[in-house]
Amino acid sequence: MKKNESLLDKIDKVTILYDLYGELLTSKQKDILEKYYFYNLSLTEISDLENISRSAVLDSLNKSVKKLEEYEEKLKFEERIKKIETLEDIKFNKENILKILRDEERE
Repeated sequence: MKKNESLLDKIDKVTILYDLYGELLTSKQKDILEKYYFYNLSLTEISDLENISRSAVLDSLNKSVKKLEEYEEKLKFEERIKKIETLEDIKFNKENILKILRDEERE
């Protein structure tokens, strides 16, 4: 996690990356990551459910998040989606401005 990144920012980032690349994780990695990020279970709760140590849960989470970040670094799907959203916003705003200008000309 980056120094200035809040916990909510981290959760948002992980959930987006999971949506994009989650199927590339092992079933065990997905299971632990989902329990922690989606079901809000603690490390201790997950370790009890999985019959593994708390440090093993933390290690799995860290490795899973790192893998997701590596996939994004290589494939850049999230970056591409943001660019598309920005272009759609620009197009939407342009169309609205043109509509307003046309409406004003008619008046």
